[in-house]
Amino acid sequence: MNHKLISFHYLPTTVFNNKARLEDKDDYLTQLNNLSLDRLSIPSHCIFFESILLTPTIMGNDVVMVDEIPFPQQITTAKPLSLLGYGITDIEIHFLQIKFTAIGVYLEPEIVGHLQQWKGKPGNVVAEDDDFFEALISAPVEKYLRIVVIKEIKGSQYGVQLESSVRDRLAADDKYEDEEEAALEKVVEFFQSKYLKKDSIITFHFPATSGTVEIAFSTEGKEDSKIKVENANVVETIKKWYLGGTRGVSPSTITSLANTLSAELSK
Repeated sequence: MNHKLISFHYLPTTVFNNKARLEDKDDYLTQLNNLSLDRLSIPSHCIFFESILLTPTIMGNDVVMVDEIPFPQQITTAKPLSLLGYGITDIEIHFLQIKFTAIGVYLEPEIVGHLQQWKGKPGNVVAEDDDFFEALISAPVEKYLRIVVIKEIKGSQYGVQLESSVRDRLAADDKYEDEEEAALEKVVEFFQSKYLKKDSIITFHFPATSGTVEIAFSTEGKEDSKIKVENANVVETIKKWYLGGTRGVSPSTITSLANTLSAELSK
């Protein structure tokens, strides 16, 4: 796997204090790996920060391995959807990488019909064009996000991160009213009592023609629960959190989507 690391300049106080008491690097690495996320004093806007460009491993014709996590190349909801993008969320702390989630983005193949304006544009150009991702988000095709936990965290932490990011974006666009607040409180409550163990799965299913999202959580192979969010502003902003171009939570996922769709558009 080829890595391209980007410097991340925030070092949690907990890590500093631990490092100061350790005598060698191996002890430091061991103690850092044993830290749970809630003991790292990372600001809310920094928890999901990207520092890796992924080259996945293709296993046969059916599965793509993203950081050793299998993603089927196709899933079926209302209709077959293809894996068109993948990536991870992580941070780098003092040259050590901590990975949080792996992401798979599934779309209807017909998405390319809504992106013809970018036909012939290379992936690196498309990845920097937020208008491209606005068109992708608004296209009336089914979208499905599969999020797999790498670093276990409390569900409440994930819910607060999602709520905070969506709220801030809505407020900046002057779209945060009582209805949006109520919808986000519903999301926070959904994750509040959950514990996101390694390999737990969170999915976001966006139907093609309605401004809703179904969020589901499963762990140890069993679906735990799901909720439906029907506030259109909140739903669109959740899409932007993961698919929002240069403002997306996972740059490697955005790069992957741009490269795949650029290749599809060139056919």
